[in-house]
Amino acid sequence: MTIQTRPLGSPDTAATAAAIHRNALGSAQKRLWQAAIGTMAPDAEAKLPQNPDMERLDLDTLLELSGQATQPRPMAAILHSPEFRDIDLRSLEASQPAPGAVTLDPARLGANARHAPALERAAERTGIPATALAAIVNAEAAKDSAGQWNVYSRNSRSSAAGLGQFLSRTWEGMAETRGTWLNQTAQAKGWLDRSGQVRTAARAELLQLRYNATASIETTADYARFNLKTLQRSGVPTGEDPSAVARTAYLAHHLGAGDAIKYLKTGLTDERASMLLRAQIGGGRASQAIARTGDASAAHRAWLDNYVGARVRPERFA
Repeated sequence: MTIQTRPLGSPDTAATAAAIHRNALGSAQKRLWQAAIGTMAPDAEAKLPQNPDMERLDLDTLLELSGQATQPRPMAAILHSPEFRDIDLRSLEASQPAPGAVTLDPARLGANARHAPALERAAERTGIPATALAAIVNAEAAKDSAGQWNVYSRNSRSSAAGLGQFLSRTWEGMAETRGTWLNQTAQAKGWLDRSGQVRTAARAELLQLRYNATASIETTADYARFNLKTLQRSGVPTGEDPSAVARTAYLAHHLGAGDAIKYLKTGLTDERASMLLRAQIGGGRASQAIARTGDASAAHRAWLDNYVGARVRPERFA
């Protein structure tokens, strides 16, 4: 057998080395995030195959797909629960920028540099690092061949739309949450009734605003801030550095705050974890993953931790 070798430093060798470096960096960052928020699990080493082409689905979408959306969706349930019904984000001080937070570099946004001002304004208003917001949007929005975020992103299997992939009812919930950018806009446009609920006649126009880049970015920041506050009130650590903050915020964006709390505190039930995993990677692959790890909760955790660690990387925009 003849073994062909290439000179050190050749293009193929350099590309391979770069790929190895990226993979190692992503793995290390994922572990740092898990350690930062205290969720490093014994089974975190499990390696599950990924499907990069699978659209991201949050819990609300999964419930829609599984026919279990008859109960109040997680976001609405939290927004209108006794504990949070009267919450006013105006009464909460803006989150302090994470220690060591770095400045957003518009050049690192590449084809999305035009969104830098909106990201920076949303960050200044909410305290969520602009690099973290960029990472969340980058993980959510569809992209063209040049990597440009598609402001008209739409999930054909759900109502998720825009740069933040907000479901219709989540978007309405944010419009009804006092102190948010979207609430202030809805009030100014007369889209809310006297009780603060979205007027039926204004619903279509409000939902169309998801395709406005500024509105989507501002609401992504408010949603991240709300979710992080909710997790903190429940005793869940959210991390301190921008990477940990971004990944924890994205986890809540992906699962909904209610399930994110369970996920980070005690773990999801096998039944819920199995449903989520099957919707994400398909029934066959999910069954194989569950068989390898021994239970659905561990299999889903291994997949989701790996997914978030690999895709939510704010340092790319610093």
